[in-house]
Amino acid sequence: MKNILVCDDDKEIVDAIEIYLQQEGYHILKAYDGEQALEVLREQEVHLLIIDVMMPKLDGIRATLKIREESSIPIIILSAKSEDADKILGLNIGADDYVTKPFNPLELVARVKSQLRRYTQLGNAAESSQRIYQVGGLIINDDLKEVTVDDELVKLTPIEYNILLLLVKNQGKVFSINQIYESIWNEDAIGADNTVAVHIRHIREKIEINPKEPRYLKVVWGVGYKIEKSK
Repeated sequence: MKNILVCDDDKEIVDAIEIYLQQEGYHILKAYDGEQALEVLREQEVHLLIIDVMMPKLDGIRATLKIREESSIPIIILSAKSEDADKILGLNIGADDYVTKPFNPLELVARVKSQLRRYTQLGNAAESSQRIYQVGGLIINDDLKEVTVDDELVKLTPIEYNILLLLVKNQGKVFSINQIYESIWNEDAIGADNTVAVHIRHIREKIEINPKEPRYLKVVWGVGYKIEKSK
């Protein structure tokens, strides 16, 4: 049974989310501010976090930043704000998805399932033979789910890893933003530009010495992104 931590200072929202997720067979852990969420994460195994942005003591933004220092569990941010800037902020700090209040509970359940499926696949090495992909000093071991650059281990979130793996496995091929979104999120790319761009920027910051002059992850203006082929 997967443990899902729901953190919101509105107890009615937490209880409502619990009802829907329990019906899907998940075990729900509860917190009502960011400090409580961090405490639960230290004491219990959590497979996914749903966290509100605006909360007392420690808000969802700062809590997510702290969590990302040690964990790559899927994080879905909740917020009453619908502006693109707030969505980008959530993704910028390491969240995997973003749901705007008021939300359709069935949509939230679908997003939870999607994130857990992706995270579970990321944690399983199904084949015994090592699947290693290399571009210069960038190496992906897809069995260990490890990325190294110039022998230094790089920590990526599940979505960042999957985007990078897609591009590395198809060296030289240019993927449009919509192609990347549909391949990774498995849903139609509606308004995907900002979402993909934020994750691409994060990947560059982690794998490039100088993200403004990337060695690996290149932009093809007006078309999309690609990983430069090894020479």
